[in-house]
Amino acid sequence: MTSSPTTRLIALAAAALIQSAHAASDAEVEASFFPYKNGFPSFAGLQPGTVINKSNADTFKQVLDPANYQLIKDGWFEITVGPTFDFPNPMSYIEATRKGAPNVKLGAKPGEISGFVAGRPFPEEPKTSDPRAGEKLAWNFRYGLNWGDNSSLGPFYWKYINAETGKVERTINFDFFFLNFKHRISNPPIPEITPNPGQLFRAIYARVNEPQDLKNTQLLIQRYEDDLKRDDAYLYLGFQRRVRRLATGQTTDSFLGSDLMIEDFEGYNGRISDMKWTFLGTKNILMPYYKHNEVALTDEYKSPDGYKYVAYGGKGGCMQQITWQLRKVYELQVEPLDPSHPISKRVLYLDAQVYGASRSMIFDRKGDLWKTFTIGKAHPDFHLPVNKGSGIALDDSVSMIDVQAKHCTTAQFKGQIDPKLSPPSMFQVQNMRGGD
Repeated sequence: MTSSPTTRLIALAAAALIQSAHAASDAEVEASFFPYKNGFPSFAGLQPGTVINKSNADTFKQVLDPANYQLIKDGWFEITVGPTFDFPNPMSYIEATRKGAPNVKLGAKPGEISGFVAGRPFPEEPKTSDPRAGEKLAWNFRYGLNWGDNSSLGPFYWKYINAETGKVERTINFDFFFLNFKHRISNPPIPEITPNPGQLFRAIYARVNEPQDLKNTQLLIQRYEDDLKRDDAYLYLGFQRRVRRLATGQTTDSFLGSDLMIEDFEGYNGRISDMKWTFLGTKNILMPYYKHNEVALTDEYKSPDGYKYVAYGGKGGCMQQITWQLRKVYELQVEPLDPSHPISKRVLYLDAQVYGASRSMIFDRKGDLWKTFTIGKAHPDFHLPVNKGSGIALDDSVSMIDVQAKHCTTAQFKGQIDPKLSPPSMFQVQNMRGGD
């Protein structure tokens, strides 16, 4: 007997309901946070010290994302392979996941979630057969530990570079700050900062120190707990001495003339409800994870505490001189729902252990590769003393390459997990006017 369309729809709805209501087991939580418990991934001929360049890129194509493969084939840079090692998450985050994940459920539409308190919302292994697996990965990324409860990045040197000539067109010295208002797991107050009348989830604040023409330019992004509510974003221009609210579309404009838009920050800086999320599969690829103290560092910038920044090289000086390790990742396709959006899609490679979007590809509206984004992740125990033992995989270096324009923007910075440096008062509009 053949089933009617109505019967099939009911069956599909029931299956989706069962999938969304699945509660992660202790074993699934364990597997999510310790993916290398039974050994690290391997690939024939690949070992620490292997250098991948245009002469042997085809041999290792299977462990390179498509953009990196093409850049290496075209001679943009070489990859030096390092050993794969664990990036342990804080036990408080793991325990919050173990306790809370059984109660977390997706809502009726993207951007809705219920029962979440803290930790990783959906620790179970994603399956391509689950039509909402991509959305679950998006929530895991949103509530991941990118910079933890409080952090600061500064000095933060942003360079605009002509990749063909290597000419540095502009250098901007920033300070960046991050704060989680809710779902806090390490730094008091836990689990949230009060009062919080607007029900903010997270905020980003940045200010420019140099050059003089941009000095005191400030950016404030306030993200709400309710994903269906649009972020508030504000820009303070020092020479105008006033704060203006950014229109929605301005988050996809070039930010201060760089190769990044605000939506690019941290791999993806936007709402879940603005995108279609599709899980493409699990694979092992080379990712920019390393120990800061063991990679090439530069003396270009001087820091009173002796901290040295990651060195750059390759074509135009556009790529970090770091080691890459073979890691388990989830490939996630992200497509804007707004047809007027300047890109057609992103492909994010989410690290299965820490959920950092350390590699991503951005495609233009025609579907051609436009930009490729690398966020180097440093182990906190081989960095500044303040970061040791935090369990936070540190964003440590950035490269955004516009492969069409042959241009890049790089970022070198000193990141610190220190709540004293990012108090809640910093993330209010009134703070932006404080210099007047």
